[in-house]
Amino acid sequence: MSWPAGIALFFATVVFMEGFAYVMHRWVMHGPGWFLHASHHAPRHGNWELNDLYAAIFAVPSILLILGGVQLGWWPGYAWIGAGIAAYGAIYFGFHDVIVHRRIATRYLPKSAYMKRIVQAHRLHHAVEAKHGTVSFGFLWAPKPEALKAELKRRDRAGVRAPRGRVAAE
Repeated sequence: MSWPAGIALFFATVVFMEGFAYVMHRWVMHGPGWFLHASHHAPRHGNWELNDLYAAIFAVPSILLILGGVQLGWWPGYAWIGAGIAAYGAIYFGFHDVIVHRRIATRYLPKSAYMKRIVQAHRLHHAVEAKHGTVSFGFLWAPKPEALKAELKRRDRAGVRAPRGRVAAE
């Protein structure tokens, strides 16, 4: 496979992964996979949460595709696809775990309109503690925060956590 074709396949995979991540987040993590993902919507105690297992689960296809495309004689494009999956994982880790959730200390503050939008959309996603009723499931693309706030309001703020320091009304 030529380098230009491989690089195109790599970038196409990164773009595809945003759609895949949206589907997995909305219908698996907030569906039958909630037993792992619920830990991500609760206050974290320590460095790890059950939700972190998703990173290992999603790394398996990437590793297998790279191994197959490079070492096992499979179609070389599989290595580029596996690398694209790994790149999306690295981008996700940087945005999600470092910038949004600050699991690694950094002094970075979002300044661009794009980064502010992504961070705010993810925080609005986490405003809901429950399995259902949340908004914004993508990560590298997100609706405008105003639209997300309006949707939460339309849902009568069902499942929205109380502000810190206050107990939710019963």
